[in-house]
Amino acid sequence: MTLLKKLLLKTKLTKHLPLGSGLSCSFLLLILASCHTPTDSSKKVFYLNISSGYLESMDPAYAKDLNMMWIDHMVYNTLVETDEHLHTVPSLAKSWEVSTDGLIYTFHLRSDVYFHDDPQFPGGKGRRMTSSDVAYSFGRIIDPKVASTGAWIFNGHVNEAHPFVALDDTTLQVRLRTPFRPLPQLLSMPYCNVVPHEVADRWGKDFRNHPCGTGPFQFTYWDEDNALGLRRNPHYWEHDSVGNALPYLDAVQVSFIDSKATEFQLFLQGKVDFINGVLGASKDLILAKDGTLKKEYQGKFAMHQSTYLNTEYIGFLTDTTNPLLKGEPTADPLVRRAINYAIDRRKIVTYFKNGMGIPAIQGFIPAGMPGYDATANYGYNYDPAKALQLLAQAGHPYGKGLKPITIQVPNNYEDIANFIAGELQEVGITLKLELIQANVLKQQMSASKALCFRAQWLADYPDAETYLVVFNSRFPAPPNYTRFSNPTFDQWYDQSLNLPDTARWQLYRRMDSLAMSYAPIIPLYYERIIHFTQNNITGLHSNPMNLIDLKEVKKKGPMTQ
Repeated sequence: MTLLKKLLLKTKLTKHLPLGSGLSCSFLLLILASCHTPTDSSKKVFYLNISSGYLESMDPAYAKDLNMMWIDHMVYNTLVETDEHLHTVPSLAKSWEVSTDGLIYTFHLRSDVYFHDDPQFPGGKGRRMTSSDVAYSFGRIIDPKVASTGAWIFNGHVNEAHPFVALDDTTLQVRLRTPFRPLPQLLSMPYCNVVPHEVADRWGKDFRNHPCGTGPFQFTYWDEDNALGLRRNPHYWEHDSVGNALPYLDAVQVSFIDSKATEFQLFLQGKVDFINGVLGASKDLILAKDGTLKKEYQGKFAMHQSTYLNTEYIGFLTDTTNPLLKGEPTADPLVRRAINYAIDRRKIVTYFKNGMGIPAIQGFIPAGMPGYDATANYGYNYDPAKALQLLAQAGHPYGKGLKPITIQVPNNYEDIANFIAGELQEVGITLKLELIQANVLKQQMSASKALCFRAQWLADYPDAETYLVVFNSRFPAPPNYTRFSNPTFDQWYDQSLNLPDTARWQLYRRMDSLAMSYAPIIPLYYERIIHFTQNNITGLHSNPMNLIDLKEVKKKGPMTQ
């Protein structure tokens, strides 16, 4: 059966048929235009493109990248969610409490949530979700046979014997080995989406393309690397503030065009409803240097900016027992601090990000995250004189006797790296670029073979522990790519895990300050989320981890042609 027939039979929504990026843009647009039918206006379909060109899985146990997280968030639910203000709010769980010793979290679940209809259920009708499903889903994450990429979220935290216990249909306990106060925030991660054992067990590894959850949209079809279809879940449990059933949309249709330039052209022609960020030439085409829309695009579509818990940085390998570091300038904290002071982060944000970021001069914890201190003085401002002073203190006045430093960067970071090289040259430091594929660079970083590297750290959940763990010596790479080690830092990390919020955030700031004093990294900027939507789209929300939510999206009238 052709994809077009599938769309006709399953969705009856054929105005825009997304195809693979192998076809020319003109042919793509011809196909899109030819698929219009008079019935389209009666259906509200959200057209989304995945610009990576592929989706690896719809099994939440493997939700390791943003694309999978987006789709999983449409199909499944977690116990709790993170809203756009970084509050941890109820979802499948109505409420929860923690024992006085911090070792047992008890969650009280809703009793009105049902899984999507599926042939594995009696009569094909979705059954009620219970706490046993949550225990199963969490246990599946740490099951070696499943080999979930999310196993790390529970390993080392939960009790080994009975970590997840269903006390009754609506009561679940999570039992910990040691206190971990950010647990509710951690459980908002897409890895923790709830799945039914009947369907997951029936399909095993093929659950990736036979998803079944409790979310607002349910699976219809997936022609891999070409198109994915989801339709409204008619039995979804959430309602809006006045009692209307959610979601409002009839369907979500996903394409996999792996060119941001083509995606932008389709957006301008009304063939895509939403774009996440812009790259390269499109960025300079759309945005002025102050981050505003250029005049020729104002009013044509909507632009939304918000906090993004993502810190872009340069890292240094700091493990002096590693023979690769012998004789390297970056083995000296004074040199690393000098490099930090020599870089003008504001220029990077202005000229390379078109204002879509915040200069990272307050440490590693990004703006917007609890624990971030906007008044902190433990970060690094642009101060070339201070850089020269530190170089002299390190025995290298004006860089004398300092061997060149090689930085490994992916191709799309070459422009910023060249700018940084020019900044460092002003104080006598020579920086050489080694362009490397992103996946190879990640392998080098994980194996502690990258002496100086470009990286980023995106929050996994809304607690600064997810950033500070990067400097904990007891963790491997990832997350500790720099192999930073400091016993005081590790001690404070342990203390923070059972402190109430305010006290924990204060200790987080001390930990950030301590790590920055040794300069294992150069925080460059805290990124900003930038979304574009068609003018007839309202109600699209996202949280600071850039997890988009389509439950309350409304689409007024046909798409602009």
